[in-house]
Amino acid sequence: MPMILLAGLPAVAALVTGLLAVLVSPWWWCAAGPALLLAAVASYDVVQRRHSILRNYPLLGHLRFAMEAIRPEVQQYFIEGNVDGVPFDRDTRSIVYERAKGTDAEDPFGTELELDRTGTEYLVPSMAPRPVPEDLPRVRIGGPDCARPYDMALLNVSAMSFGSLSDRAVRALNEGARRGGFAHDTGEGGMSEHHLAPGGDLVWEIGTGYFGCRTEDGGFDPRTFAEKAAFDQVACVLLKISQGAKPGIGGVLPGSKVSREIAAVRGVPEGRTVISPPYHRVYRTPRELVRFVGRMRELAEGKPIGFKLCVGSRREFLAVCKAMLEEDLTPDFIVVDGAEGGTGAAPLEFADTVGLPLTEGLTTVHRALVGAGLRDRIRIGASGKVATGSDIVKRLIQGADYTNSARAMMFALGCVQAQRCHTNTCPVGVATQDRRRARALDVEDKARRVQRFQEATVKSALQIMAAMGVDDPGGLEPGMLLRRVGPDAVRSHAELYAPLAPGQLLAPASVPASWAGDWKAAHPDRFTLR
Repeated sequence: MPMILLAGLPAVAALVTGLLAVLVSPWWWCAAGPALLLAAVASYDVVQRRHSILRNYPLLGHLRFAMEAIRPEVQQYFIEGNVDGVPFDRDTRSIVYERAKGTDAEDPFGTELELDRTGTEYLVPSMAPRPVPEDLPRVRIGGPDCARPYDMALLNVSAMSFGSLSDRAVRALNEGARRGGFAHDTGEGGMSEHHLAPGGDLVWEIGTGYFGCRTEDGGFDPRTFAEKAAFDQVACVLLKISQGAKPGIGGVLPGSKVSREIAAVRGVPEGRTVISPPYHRVYRTPRELVRFVGRMRELAEGKPIGFKLCVGSRREFLAVCKAMLEEDLTPDFIVVDGAEGGTGAAPLEFADTVGLPLTEGLTTVHRALVGAGLRDRIRIGASGKVATGSDIVKRLIQGADYTNSARAMMFALGCVQAQRCHTNTCPVGVATQDRRRARALDVEDKARRVQRFQEATVKSALQIMAAMGVDDPGGLEPGMLLRRVGPDAVRSHAELYAPLAPGQLLAPASVPASWAGDWKAAHPDRFTLR
């Protein structure tokens, strides 16, 4: 009750100052005006029914909402330590910023990590390190059915659509990719002029909405696909089955955001809400998926074709492997996205609980392909919180041939992890369609930063490999990555994820017991967990 009575104080103040303005001096209106405004706000707070706090604490209750609004900034800049921030801690963000700017990324006085904590991983150095190679390694993408293979860098720009990112951000990423000789994934929002104008190599990603190669009713348009796949900048084409932060869910682009430009890029009506379904129309079974991959490669005149997924069921992926074997048809590459991957927006339950983390998903796909005798035909990319040279090395050890990065590339563009990507209020012009905000991003400067970050990070990975006694990525082995599994126990990844021999799943007598149930139940003509 006393707090409600406080609501009357501005009214009393307004009355007193108003009388003084009339009886003494007009200058008192300077105080009477604000007092009248506060009285009006307090009166509204008391009678409104939406916020209980404001009804009980008029005026003062607004402080609660103000503090809540600035809580992320206070947390990030004044409370969190160097190694405890999420999704990326301050140390990781700092090393990306420093490499992007071309400044030193050294750290004095030793690590701040608790190296004896369960779950900590260690790379194994060699007593006979090797010289750091001068030439940056490339990964040849292209299986036996690929007529136009592509040499992929160890670190590339992961999927981020125009619409999620601003036009300037997309241009800076592609210009950085052109200068650095690495690939830029378009994201599932289609290819825009901002992807094409700078001239960098593109991985054209196609999702369930088939944006850029879409029929009027939302299906796949083979003619439009073939026309755009023929663009010189399109180095590879990627079919997105699912992504890490929200596997198995579609998306909605409100009509208010479907501008004329975005409508043209995506091949949808301007101003009309666009729904991306959670499923693909082009396949329903593993066999249909494999056949569609083959059809895409024919339409693309032999360019590398792959698919991306966040792994859930090992049995389902083994069913795809069986379909590949029976059809004698394989994708040229598979991108494994971890559940820790990022997105512009996703339901919290999906981001927190659905899908396998990258380590489990990557090792599952790698070992399944090896066991099915298909690994030499398919390259594997890994995406999900790749930001440093050690991240690259770990993923190569776990079975990847190359890596992709999205959020670290955003840091290189100037992202400050404000986590407002879905609000159109990105403070640095990266994840927004607000032209006033986007103009803050200088394309030339940010392109150089993207190039420098990628180059320095790959060189860091090569330095780490050299310290491990390895001349090139092919020399990395699962035994070179250790994980603390208890207070007094450390295990290598070779022990934690027992490798399969090439073709081991094809001989019934040699199938490991831990794989036998899933391999037997997997069927090339159905996706099922039963």
